[in-house]
Amino acid sequence: MKILREVVITILIAVVVFVCLQLTVQAYTVEGSSMEPNFYDGEDIMVNKVCYHSSGPQRGEVIIFDPPFASPRPFIKRVIGLPGETVEIKDGKVFIDGIPIEEEYIMAPPNYTMPAIEVPENEYFVLGDNRNVSADSRNGWTVPRDNIIGKAWFIYWPPSKLGVVKHYSYPDLYGVGEQEMVVSHSFGVQLE
Repeated sequence: MKILREVVITILIAVVVFVCLQLTVQAYTVEGSSMEPNFYDGEDIMVNKVCYHSSGPQRGEVIIFDPPFASPRPFIKRVIGLPGETVEIKDGKVFIDGIPIEEEYIMAPPNYTMPAIEVPENEYFVLGDNRNVSADSRNGWTVPRDNIIGKAWFIYWPPSKLGVVKHYSYPDLYGVGEQEMVVSHSFGVQLE
């Protein structure tokens, strides 16, 4: 009887751990070249599905989301424009509210232009890191917050790429007070 009880307890623990993992993280395989040179076709990543329950994504974070149109699979892109901001692409640069952002992580500068658009409330403007081949927000759509599955967190395959996903910040867009507010929001502490 003691062995049966231990087996049942072990199974229950395994089920609880499995359910908790399914609710908090999920594995995805990158398809296509839109996020090169940071993510390649066939790489497997873990996605944090709970990080945006209390706050929205920040600029520079890589997210997994269901696009706002019929698609057989989710997309992976980088958040560039936040709700209420104006995004424009010209002269090989992305501008946020008229300020160009530095993007050391992209494959090549964009070879296209996009007139200024305002990102709707509760939506996000996203771009692929391989700007010139990516199907992204430059095509006239943004990502509703409800469509966001989670934040790319960890690359686990292939072993040569094993590690935490790097997200970027853009300090040139913030004044000192705004930078402190962003940091406090990220860590959940109040700065005076």
